Amino acid sequence: MLKYGEACQRGRLPLCFYSGGNSLIDEIEVRRGKLDWANVLWVYGPLVAWLVIIYLASTDIFSSKHTASILEPILRWFDPGISRARIKSIHFAVRKAGHFCEYGILAVFAARAFRWTRGLGFYRHWALWAIALVAIYSLTDEYHQSFVSTRTPSIYDSMIDTAGGLTGLLLAWLWSRRKKPRKAEVRG
Repeated sequence: MLKYGEACQRGRLPLCFYSGGNSLIDEIEVRRGKLDWANVLWVYGPLVAWLVIIYLASTDIFSSKHTASILEPILRWFDPGISRARIKSIHFAVRKAGHFCEYGILAVFAARAFRWTRGLGFYRHWALWAIALVAIYSLTDEYHQSFVSTRTPSIYDSMIDTAGGLTGLLLAWLWSRRKKPRKAEVRG
C-alpha cells in the first residue's frame, strides 16, 4: 500500500492532490491505485458548492427587488427617517460588495482545489487557474442573468467579480505567509 504522495509521484494515479508535503492530505492512503473519492470531495466539494450558490444567486431570488425588500426594513429600523435616495445608494453598494465578496471566496476555494491537484498541471500555476475560473465564471454568470427578466447583466459586475477574486487570492497569499508563533520551549 502506497502513501498518497508516493503514488502521485510515481504516476500511479490519473489525478492527484498534493499539498507540498506539509498537510494531512499526504497521509491519505491509496489502495490498489484507485482515486480516493472522499479526498476529491474534500478538495473540490467546497468549490463546486460555491459555484452552485453563485448560480442560484443569479436567479430571481436575489434580484434587486428581492434584496431591497430585505435591506430596506433593516435600514429603516436603524434610521426611521432615512431617505429613499440614501436607501438606493446603500442597496447598490451592498449588492456590489456582494459581487466582490462572493467571487473573492470563489477564488480562495478554486486556489485551494487547484493547488492540491496534480496530474492535470493545475498545481504549478494554481493562482492563474483560480483567477481564470473566476473571470470565466463571472462572465457566464452575467450571461446567465441576461435570461432572467428581473436581473440586469453588466460587464462592470464581471470586473468587480474579478477584482474580488484577485483580492481573495491576495488575502489568501498573505494569510499563508504569516509568521506562525513558535511553541514555547520547555525548560526542565
